[in-house]
Amino acid sequence: MEAVQNEKGDTTRGESTPGESTRGQISIHTENIFPIIKKFLYSDHEIFLRELVSNAVDATQKLRQLASFGEFSGELGDLKVTVSLNEEDKTITVSDNGIGMTADEIKKYINQIAFSGATEFLEKYKDKTGAGQADDKGQIIGHFGLGFYSAFMVAEKVEIVTKSFREEASGADHSGARWVCDGSTEFELSPADRAERGTDVILHIAPDSEEFLNKGRLRGILDKYARFLPVPIEFDGDVVNNTTPIWTKAPSDLTDEDYKTFYRELYPMSEEPLFWIHLNVDYPFNLTGILYFPRIKNEFRFQREKIQLYSRQVFITDEVKDVVPDFLMMLHGVIDSPDIPLNVSRSFLQADANVKKINGYITRKVADKLNDLFKADRKAFEEKFDDIGLFIKYGALSDEKFWEKAKSFVLLKNTEGAYYTFDEYREQYQVNQTDKNDTLVILYATDRRQQDAYVESARRRGYDVVLFDTVIDPHFINSIEYKLEKTTFKRVDADTLDKLIDKGLNNESVLSEDDRTKLKELFEQALESKSLTVSVEAQPTDELPVTITLPEFLRRMKDMSALAGEQSFYGNLPMNYNVVVNANHPLAGKILATESEDARKALIKQVYDLALLSQNMLSGADLTAFVRRTVETL
Repeated sequence: MEAVQNEKGDTTRGESTPGESTRGQISIHTENIFPIIKKFLYSDHEIFLRELVSNAVDATQKLRQLASFGEFSGELGDLKVTVSLNEEDKTITVSDNGIGMTADEIKKYINQIAFSGATEFLEKYKDKTGAGQADDKGQIIGHFGLGFYSAFMVAEKVEIVTKSFREEASGADHSGARWVCDGSTEFELSPADRAERGTDVILHIAPDSEEFLNKGRLRGILDKYARFLPVPIEFDGDVVNNTTPIWTKAPSDLTDEDYKTFYRELYPMSEEPLFWIHLNVDYPFNLTGILYFPRIKNEFRFQREKIQLYSRQVFITDEVKDVVPDFLMMLHGVIDSPDIPLNVSRSFLQADANVKKINGYITRKVADKLNDLFKADRKAFEEKFDDIGLFIKYGALSDEKFWEKAKSFVLLKNTEGAYYTFDEYREQYQVNQTDKNDTLVILYATDRRQQDAYVESARRRGYDVVLFDTVIDPHFINSIEYKLEKTTFKRVDADTLDKLIDKGLNNESVLSEDDRTKLKELFEQALESKSLTVSVEAQPTDELPVTITLPEFLRRMKDMSALAGEQSFYGNLPMNYNVVVNANHPLAGKILATESEDARKALIKQVYDLALLSQNMLSGADLTAFVRRTVETL
């Protein structure tokens, strides 16, 4: 027989006989749990101030609601929360003039860990507040009842001095209760001499937490967590919060300047946003907020700490990856949802059904907003596309639902500055740029100036060239090819034009087969490079005598490896270029006719360097030698 202490502290016995099942009760020792709660309730100890201020806000909101229900007829007065610092006494005090507590309520709400007064209040008045939710003007923040104990993460002793609004209404001049605890499971509860309703929570800061006995430190915490709480928060003589941020207001009551002013309040060092979306939904979840579209530079990195997540105007986190899709992380703004608790964890965000619904809703709203802007003012949308194209393309390749909406407003910009949707581009160019397999070939350049010779060559043939010069474009092209029917993308310098858009036609060569073979051998001997593959092809006479290309597949793999910032298999491959000699160019015949080996090699080197120069690949001593040879022939 073995003695076991049950949850009431009584001793019970349970028999343990081999082969028989037994029943019993797990013994729970609060003295073992309490140190864990004190030290590990939250990973960041500064959270204590958010929790205590939120509790104080709840106390004032409850009083305001009771007044609206007709259960409090006294004067509300100037409802506020005050945070006070006494560096000499080493105390921090959070005060409110809200609902207050009686001694019995202290026993109920404070001495029972995890008993939530907020939850009980909402349940009691759910018929008046609507399905357990407080109205917008009196929203109740707390839920779990553990927040108060965060005080012990930084305090060696905590006092509560409080007086209930009911005791105040009874006419008692000096009544109230004092609760004192030193962090153990023992407490002292005694009468207190308090004249007015409300609560003071006094923290006697522990030696290892004296960093919080600093005005600047406390103000920073309040700026972070209490910036938009719905009740005035006073610290060091100033009100530190905006109680009515614009996301709590109706869009019809706001002007463009209101949105811009709020953006400057959030991001004082940022450029003015392009436009914004005001979020407001109450079913199947509750969510409000504002998302701003910043001017996105041509760089692919997530700018963390740009979207802020709130719950009933209390800041939770700026790590919102699981609340919004990855591609929306480039936006700025605020999301506020009471369906996300204050003590949110990463695992909660990943598993919660409401969070997944919020994620999908925000994606849909962003896509709808962009589509509306595109339809309402095409010209204005095109003017913004250089700033938002990176964001839209990332969304299109990473989120299938976004792509379904975005494919009607993702724009292709050609090298002449004209914009097309995919459908418009196909309609405009499919006749001339469809190959023998009935596939539309979209030629593109990544650098208009560097690839100018190739772009101009394509334009002479009546082909259009699209500009893909953002860092995300290699991935975008690779992804989008799988989503578009009978469409392929080829970089304009990836091969000769006749191979890029193969219509099944063969140009006649002015050279015999023997001459073409000999010309190939002469180039291989003169260039002496194992990284070059030489071929001789019949091309129009107005094309370059020599063209240097890198196969499309290798270009894409290398570009994507560079974007990922890692050394991949393709990123480490040597640059094996194709050297294409134009058999129909007059210089081909001139090379064959040159008898002097040195003169022939110099001519081959000259036309090869010319091809390198057209790709911006000629530099250093090779460029100097090319210039010298050019001068000598003039």
